[in-house]
Amino acid sequence: MIAKRNKIPLEWEEIDRLVDILCEKIITQIPSIDSVMGLPRGGLIPAVMVSHRLDLPLVTLPEPHTLVVDDIADSGVTLTNTPGIYTAVLHYKPHTSVFKPNLYSVEYKGDDFLVYPWEHEDAEPIADYLKK
Repeated sequence: MIAKRNKIPLEWEEIDRLVDILCEKIITQIPSIDSVMGLPRGGLIPAVMVSHRLDLPLVTLPEPHTLVVDDIADSGVTLTNTPGIYTAVLHYKPHTSVFKPNLYSVEYKGDDFLVYPWEHEDAEPIADYLKK
């Protein structure tokens, strides 16, 4: 049985701040990015936000200089199968993730279940893919 974790709800203010951090890193560390793609489901909203802030097209299929965005690298399983070369997340958990994205807004050292504003607050504190 998989242990449940504490849930930490995140506010839109925090997401805005994290997207700003990510955009600054994109500009300074991978300036060749020319499009953005969001992984369903968690990466779609941050990808749209990055797309708007950097005035980059949002695409559904990655090209050589597409940045693939997700909300978090928790276990890293989703990102392991990511199409594309460049990856970015809002939260990176190095102690639990098997995948290290190219860019991340912050390193999160806790074991909490982060609940993003676009998720249901009553969601179980366990990733969908681990329920099966």
